Amino acid sequence: MMTQNHALALEGVERHFVQGEGRLTILSGASVSIDRGEMVALVAPSGSGKSTLLHIAGLLERPDAGEVRIAGEACGTLGDEERTAMRRKAIGFVYQFHHLLPEFSALENVMMPQMIRGLKRGEAATRAAELLDYMRIGKRASHRPAELSGGEQQRVAIARAVANSPHVLLADEPTGNLDPGTSAYVFEALAALVRQSGVAALIATHNHELAGRMDRAITLENGRIVPLVL
Repeated sequence: MMTQNHALALEGVERHFVQGEGRLTILSGASVSIDRGEMVALVAPSGSGKSTLLHIAGLLERPDAGEVRIAGEACGTLGDEERTAMRRKAIGFVYQFHHLLPEFSALENVMMPQMIRGLKRGEAATRAAELLDYMRIGKRASHRPAELSGGEQQRVAIARAVANSPHVLLADEPTGNLDPGTSAYVFEALAALVRQSGVAALIATHNHELAGRMDRAITLENGRIVPLVL
């Protein structure tokens, strides 16, 4: 059941692919809801449909059936331009690799999505600086990605993902490329930002220790989303 607290809800999502003369089922009645300020770990083996689930939740891919709601708004019937607009204003993405623009500084990378959305340069710079300070990387704001460590790059990527104050944050192995110490540090920064901003976070990870520190964990079984006890 939807409540006003659910920032993200997947309702009976189906996704199938034609394979030869047969049909491959990836998601079958997959349902989950995530509240504002909640961190949910998605722990599932490769090939289970984890990436497909994230793509559908992020409006990058359409389900064959079912509904995706962002802050209560049904997105299933939105056109391509409307889906793009919804992603820009309501969804933030963090990937295993930071995907920062190499020719721009850390500050400029965090400013970019805000300016694309229409914010003036000065306002975007102020917001970007605040986020980098919050991620404890403000002193490196003028550095380009190549001048930053892996952990610093990923903290900039997280700041960029929440720059437009999204309702939903989707992360795919955000600490997968980092050593254990750096991974823990980046996760702590991410968790603090989720709590402070009230964004709903769905985080795919193979790291059971980090998953155990989130509010709850889910996995995929036969195309359905089920609770996972770690």
